[in-house]
Amino acid sequence: MADPIPAPHRSATDLFSDPLDAHPLWFKPALFLSHNFDSESYISELRTFVPFDTLRSELQSHLASLNHELIELINRDYADFVNLSTKLVDVDAAVVRMRAPLVELREKIELFRGSLEGSLVALKNGLKQRSEAASAREVLELLLDTFHVVSKVEKLIKELPSVPADWSNGDVSLMDENSMNNGPSLQSVENGTNLRETQSMLLERIASEMNRLKFYIAHAQNLPFVENMEKRIQSASLLLDASLGHCFVDGLEHRDANAIYNCLRAYAAIDNTTNAEELFRTTVVAPLIQKIIPHWPAAVASGSSGDELEDDYMQIKQCIDKDCKFLLEISFEENSGLHVFDFLANSILKEVLSAIQKGKPGAFSPGRPREFLKNYKSSLDFLVHIEGYCPSRSAVTKFRAEAVYNDFMKQWNIGVYFSLRFQEIAGALDSALLSASLVPVQNENFGQGNSRDLTLKQSVTLLNSLESCWREDVLVLSCADKFLRLSLQLLSRYSNWLSSGLAARKMGNASSNTGTEWAASAVPDDFVCIIHDLNCLAMEVSGDYLEHVLQNLSSCSADVRDLVKQSISQGGKSLNDLIPLVINTIIDTLVEKSDEDLRQLKGITATYRMTNKPLPVRHSPYVTGILRPLKAFLDGERATRYLTNETRNELLIGAATVITNHYFKLADEAVTVAKKTESSLQRLRQGAQRRAGASSDVSDHNVSNTDKVCMQLFLDIQEYGRNLSGLGVDAASISAYRSLWQCVAPPDRENTIQF
Repeated sequence: MADPIPAPHRSATDLFSDPLDAHPLWFKPALFLSHNFDSESYISELRTFVPFDTLRSELQSHLASLNHELIELINRDYADFVNLSTKLVDVDAAVVRMRAPLVELREKIELFRGSLEGSLVALKNGLKQRSEAASAREVLELLLDTFHVVSKVEKLIKELPSVPADWSNGDVSLMDENSMNNGPSLQSVENGTNLRETQSMLLERIASEMNRLKFYIAHAQNLPFVENMEKRIQSASLLLDASLGHCFVDGLEHRDANAIYNCLRAYAAIDNTTNAEELFRTTVVAPLIQKIIPHWPAAVASGSSGDELEDDYMQIKQCIDKDCKFLLEISFEENSGLHVFDFLANSILKEVLSAIQKGKPGAFSPGRPREFLKNYKSSLDFLVHIEGYCPSRSAVTKFRAEAVYNDFMKQWNIGVYFSLRFQEIAGALDSALLSASLVPVQNENFGQGNSRDLTLKQSVTLLNSLESCWREDVLVLSCADKFLRLSLQLLSRYSNWLSSGLAARKMGNASSNTGTEWAASAVPDDFVCIIHDLNCLAMEVSGDYLEHVLQNLSSCSADVRDLVKQSISQGGKSLNDLIPLVINTIIDTLVEKSDEDLRQLKGITATYRMTNKPLPVRHSPYVTGILRPLKAFLDGERATRYLTNETRNELLIGAATVITNHYFKLADEAVTVAKKTESSLQRLRQGAQRRAGASSDVSDHNVSNTDKVCMQLFLDIQEYGRNLSGLGVDAASISAYRSLWQCVAPPDRENTIQF
């Protein structure tokens, strides 16, 4: 036995501190003994807040501790550990004794297992044979049922009259020879039952059997027995279709509601609604429609109503109510099972569409927009009328989903119609805006409605074009978004025409650009008309015009109407935004004319420098001409008639301010030049006197030329201020005038503006 390992030496320091094998708080060895311990997740959790090196050293320390503990356990129980091998005696014999019963048990289990497998195979074979027998029985029963149904159908068909005329009149007094072959029918007649109704009931019964037969055939495909009966089945089906067709037509001719009802149920049973709809179309609807819209060449050539459809639709509505309503009421009868038929679409609408295509093909042509729109609206009204026969919303939805309905709507090419209207409306405005000059409106050529207040043809054309987009004889509600966009484009085109013309005039190249020539030749009175028209157009667009548009869109949602209102109001605002540009253009024109008189101010300096004139006592003649263009413009007929007080004041203040600015610049320049010139002459004079030894006394030159110039300018601006007051402008309120006053006024009057 090995000597026990002595306990590790502990120093005095260890006695009063944590034991050597103590672990940090985050290290818990007990987790290693957990049954769901996962080393990877354990390490990944600790690595978030413990360094990897620290974790590794701690694990190694724990491993050393475990090894040490294992060695201590072995040393403690060493004797038992060594004696363990000596207690295992005769192990092989014990194994042999235990193996014998186990082998015997295994043989019995294998024998029993083989017996079970044999029984299982036999059972599976029996079940398979049973299943095959059941399948064969099902097929046999199916074939027998098919044979019985075919025989029954053939027997029932034989009971039908061989000639439709035998029962078409529905009279009880039939020919005696039919009694041999038509036993049940004769018995029905003897009982007083209507033959046509009896015949339809028999056809409904046959149709029900044929429906069963189709079910059996669908489950017995590719079987020789069924293939051999195929001819009999086809023959029975053809006879049923023919007899059912004759009975249905006869019921339609005599308006026998019971017979029609039974025939429709028969058609529904064999899933052959198309034949019923086509028979009704050809026997009842087609003759009526052809009388209204003939489509043979001679009748079409001699037609006097052209391609208009409104009167034709009126007659068709009357015919439907008189000759077709009875069948529609039968097919729409509640809980009748006849909802699978759609005589409105596949019989009536289909025949109407065919008749229009053959008899009046021009009705669908958008080449004549007015007639096209009239026919289109009449057609929509016709569709609404026949939808009125539908008993429910689902029936209306089914009617609109039919292929014939979609084909009918596709005939109306609304896209081409809008393109033609676009060219017509936009082209009219574009032609008016391409004019080389502004065209005034004559009294006899005023536009309609509020366009009577407009003064220019271009503005009248814009308003008429805007109104055309929403006229009853132009607007198609399904294209309302396109007409709204066209309206906004018209406003934008007019705004761009005006703004580009004003910009080109300001740049001086108006006459060289196509579409802006009018701006080069326009005079201030013309721009007055433009301001007036812009005010009228903005008021109309944001007022009555907007209300008219919203009224046409009353069926739209509130959100849509709000968006339309915002867009059109924005268009009206864009017109108002152009008014300041026009006002500035008028001001620039008036200032140019005033500058022609202001330029005479430059002659004042030369006059007093070249001559020895005395001090001035009155203003210069040019002053009275400075404000003459502005006064003449404001007193003119158009300005007096068309300008509002607000616009008039804006023009007056703006023009007066700009003219005064120009006046100040010229006066300031004249005074500056006069002072510089006088200073130079004074230096030259003083130099000459010093060279001549003369006295420097200049008492005879107490009043300089600069003083004379300033005095003349002072007299001029006083008169100019009086002229401004005559126009209603306070000169002292203009900063440029105050600067001008201080520039030329005597020192004692610089701070007091009085004239």
